[in-house]
Amino acid sequence: MMKKYLTVAVCTLAAGAAALFAAENPMVGGAPMYANKNIVENASKSKDHTTLFAAVKAAGLVDTLSSKGPFTVFAPTNEAFEKLPAGTVDTLLKPENKKKLTAILTYHVVPGKITAEQLGKKIKAGGGTASLKTVNGETLKAKMEGDSVVLTDTKGGTARVTIADVMQSNGVIHVIDTVLMP
Repeated sequence: MMKKYLTVAVCTLAAGAAALFAAENPMVGGAPMYANKNIVENASKSKDHTTLFAAVKAAGLVDTLSSKGPFTVFAPTNEAFEKLPAGTVDTLLKPENKKKLTAILTYHVVPGKITAEQLGKKIKAGGGTASLKTVNGETLKAKMEGDSVVLTDTKGGTARVTIADVMQSNGVIHVIDTVLMP
């Protein structure tokens, strides 16, 4: 009888630990995102963000996004990059296009650590829309559509946050489904 209770207790403890691990370290692109690692350390492990990570390296932003920050990064997935016209990514990754690539990537970064809850409050305070000044100096607009945050770029393109609040040691990542263009 004691063995049965011990087995139940161990299973319950393991399930609780797994749930806590999942809550604190969500899976993105098949990899756990550890809150004690920085944006680059985590994003480089996500199979859904290999194009983004290659672009960050090509733009020379690895050191910046590894620094203290804090930063809020709206991270497009590989599928988001695939929505761009054919050849766009290859062209942007060329050394002669580093300035344009950097402008696009820094358009996905907002100074400070803005959680989904804080973003929701900004949207509410703004009467349904929040303006977010990006690192490249341009503005993103954020609004709610149902339970989702939708970002609108300066060209009118939109991206939906698909995974929010992936906490990092130097900020937060919100995964998005479309590349935003300044």
